[in-house]
Amino acid sequence: MARLVSPRAKSRPRLEIIPFIDVMFFLLATFMMVSLTLVENHAIPVNLPKAVTAAPQERHEEVALTVKEDGTIYWNKEAVAIEALPARLDALKKTEDSPRIFIHGDEKALFGKAIAVLDAVRSSGITKVAFETGKNPK
Repeated sequence: MARLVSPRAKSRPRLEIIPFIDVMFFLLATFMMVSLTLVENHAIPVNLPKAVTAAPQERHEEVALTVKEDGTIYWNKEAVAIEALPARLDALKKTEDSPRIFIHGDEKALFGKAIAVLDAVRSSGITKVAFETGKNPK
């Protein structure tokens, strides 16, 4: 039996990669957006003061010391007395090589409380201390 051959030349099937690239780009963008929402903040929400020179800081293992408007001091999200702060800072210094302290002071908090927290951090010998501020829109 004779076989009929098509007059057209047989073309090889092609793999269209443009839709594949589009899907991969969408998945990458989605993963990046979701991973940004997974950043854990250990601080108590406060109204940060604004600073023109505010810059984002790279964070690793850190402790957020928060001074609320009413003068309450928090170690991450746990309320702590100012008298207990030096002992906790000394214990932190023994467990971490170079601990980082971020001081979050409410803009309406008493200046003396924030200075007392900074003094406790400095007296424990911790040198990596930063005050967290918000970006001031010009």
